[in-house]
Amino acid sequence: MRFADTDPLNRTIFPVDEWALVETEFGVDDMGRTETLFAVGNGYLGLRGNVEEGRDGHVHGTFINGFHETWPIRHAEEAFGFARVGQTIVNAPDAKVLRLYVDDEPLVLTEAEIMGYERRLDFRLGVLSRRIEWRTPSGKRVLITSRRMVSFTDRHLGVIDYEVELLDADAAVTISSQILNRQDGRDEYRSGVTEAPGAFDPRKAETFTERVLQPRVQKRTEDGRYVLGYQTTNSKMAIAVGAQHSITTDNEFSESSSIGDDLAKHIYRVRARQGVPIRITKLVSYHTARKVPARELVDRCERTLDRGAEVGVAELFAQQRAWLEDFWARSDVEIAGQPELQQATRWNLFQLVQATARTDGGGVAAKGVSGSGYGGHYFWDSEIYVMPFLSYTAPIVARNVLRFRQRMLEPARARALEMNQHGALFPWRTINGQESSAYYAAGTAQYHIDADISYALCQYVAATGDEDFLARGAIDILVETARMWEDLGFWRTNTDDVFHIHGVTGPDEYTTVVNDNLYTNVMARANLAAAAGAVDNLQVLDPHAHKRLVERLGVTPAEVAGWRRAAAYMHIPFDEMLGVHPQDAAFLEKELWDLEHTPDNRLPLLLHYHPLVIYRFQVLKQADVVLALYLQGDRFTTEEKLADFEYYDPLTTGDSTLSAVVQSIIASEVGYHELALRYFRSALFVDLADLHHNAADGVHVASTGGVWAGLVSGFGGFRDHNGRFTFDPRLPDGWERLSFRLTIRGTRVRVDLTEEAIRFQLETGGPNASLLIEVRGEEVVVTADTPVTVRLDGHGARRVGAPTMRNVRGARRADGTLLTASIPTLSLDMDEDEQAAAFD
Repeated sequence: MRFADTDPLNRTIFPVDEWALVETEFGVDDMGRTETLFAVGNGYLGLRGNVEEGRDGHVHGTFINGFHETWPIRHAEEAFGFARVGQTIVNAPDAKVLRLYVDDEPLVLTEAEIMGYERRLDFRLGVLSRRIEWRTPSGKRVLITSRRMVSFTDRHLGVIDYEVELLDADAAVTISSQILNRQDGRDEYRSGVTEAPGAFDPRKAETFTERVLQPRVQKRTEDGRYVLGYQTTNSKMAIAVGAQHSITTDNEFSESSSIGDDLAKHIYRVRARQGVPIRITKLVSYHTARKVPARELVDRCERTLDRGAEVGVAELFAQQRAWLEDFWARSDVEIAGQPELQQATRWNLFQLVQATARTDGGGVAAKGVSGSGYGGHYFWDSEIYVMPFLSYTAPIVARNVLRFRQRMLEPARARALEMNQHGALFPWRTINGQESSAYYAAGTAQYHIDADISYALCQYVAATGDEDFLARGAIDILVETARMWEDLGFWRTNTDDVFHIHGVTGPDEYTTVVNDNLYTNVMARANLAAAAGAVDNLQVLDPHAHKRLVERLGVTPAEVAGWRRAAAYMHIPFDEMLGVHPQDAAFLEKELWDLEHTPDNRLPLLLHYHPLVIYRFQVLKQADVVLALYLQGDRFTTEEKLADFEYYDPLTTGDSTLSAVVQSIIASEVGYHELALRYFRSALFVDLADLHHNAADGVHVASTGGVWAGLVSGFGGFRDHNGRFTFDPRLPDGWERLSFRLTIRGTRVRVDLTEEAIRFQLETGGPNASLLIEVRGEEVVVTADTPVTVRLDGHGARRVGAPTMRNVRGARRADGTLLTASIPTLSLDMDEDEQAAAFD
């Protein structure tokens, strides 16, 4: 596990500002990371934090949620049902480019003499700003200031404001504003900046070798407007990108323009006088579609640009700030007296809104719209890690994300049929609804995604009271996933009936295609019970909607009873000798991987060991059983949670960024308070400090959602099992106060937690609003005019240190054999050159 025990950021370069991420020195070595950290987006459109001037960059990136190309997956050995169509997000034409020349000398940040520099991503303004003082080779000082934003109020609109001022001399200034489609990663001079080739890493996106975007439309007007339209070669999706320019200056200037298939330029040539600024405003618009031709999207771009010009830049920035004021009013989490943690928390929350706010019926990709990591795919991550944040702070967005899964139901039915199952089987990774995981063992076999989606749906309905969403068709998700589970599982009868599920992979990808994976069985049990309950409730509350459901899906009372019976008799493995829940039927039979003596240069394991080597050991990529303890915590005792955590924590590598937040939450609950804070800090800084060395590929969006859960559910102790809203806080030692908001059934409540008490106050909901909650088993009613304070007698057990291999090694299995720990030694005995020679 990569811990961040001390502040991992260089505060000379990244000073503490609780409402912004600030950079005071331009860095070349970490450009990939900072391009991600300073990206701006709205869930639909994302602009990486590349410099406006163009050529410097790790990965120039502009991404549209869901805009992708397809390609045939070629398997070395074929088999029926393997994924056939790969999907990868497309790096869209770049409208950020504004090249600057002073006396024909280009500003190239990696080479220029920079006298002053500051870049600021402001969380309240929703704006990336930059201020540079440049001394040209001839000694002239130039001040460049810029602002960039992607609008939350208009999902298709971006704004770039760019100002140049000569500080001590006159000069000839040229500004070339461009829309650049970088085919093969190259710029208009075919001199592309490409990422240096690295070692194998399955987390990166696939690289295209042929042209992706086929030109369809070019359009320019005399008033500085350019629009380019394309269609992808294989997926046949269309995109249009447009830019509208204006200039404000008292200097003399001239304009020229050009347009081609992959490049549109608007060039300003200015006779710049000292102290007389030049301001270029560039409105940009992107539209994409699956079936609409590029020509129509060009018209849509023009309408967006017209609207932006009518509103005006000042008002666009004002609207952005007003939108974010509302966001922070319902979503902010305050950590009093911890400025470094406060800044990092707000950066993570801001990344959540940038990845989700204007998805508007689309999914939430693993990297949002900040990078191309994981190919722009949607995983189960969004349902388990992001959806809780949305359900309790932005229910409209949560509903839209669930509607996206609902629209995916038909291809999920087809996939289930291909896999010889009834019901629906959602793809483990996808963009267009088709399974795109070529490695089925750690991909397709993760059937738990069905239960994860159902869990998110049920959590949303309980949090919002939106039963109408189920009645209008979302209940189909519960029905079809329950059908899949009942068909996938099977009964074994001895003295008792037991329902088993075999041949699946849980969240932990270091243990694949197993029988009775605990997480899968526990979540499937909840899925089956929820489906049965939802159908019965619908029959009572909305008989007409129930009748439509029966007509649509043919649901019968016998079928519903079958789901309920399968849930009641689901096999939940437990080892009496070790006193823990086995991760799966065979997990405890394996030998232990001795993580405590595994060198850091062999992590993550998936980059250094063949999967079969990893599969032979008790070792976890991420929390698996521990995640079940959190999501279905009401089904486990406190003693079981402690025993399971102490067993599995020393076996967990944390190679997945999904792991630390869950370990933090359960560590808090069972009393490992110091360890909980260490895990939380690791999640908090996973991108900011690049703890997993892949922040350049984009934000780990699921981890940012986990940060919210770590604060609200971990330290705040919030749970929502079966629609009951309960609190059992675990405030870290040394924290003065933790405050957060939850919107429950239309009423927003502010929660203030201190060492002595927890206080609840309603902020919205009207004069008659009230909320029933529980604090450590005591029911509390909060009304609009009566805040409630509950005194706390401590914050749970306090256990020192952390579980170690000593908690596991030497124990005996049920058959009497000892658990022993070791490491595959061959690779440890070879240096990197010897390994490379052996592999060659």
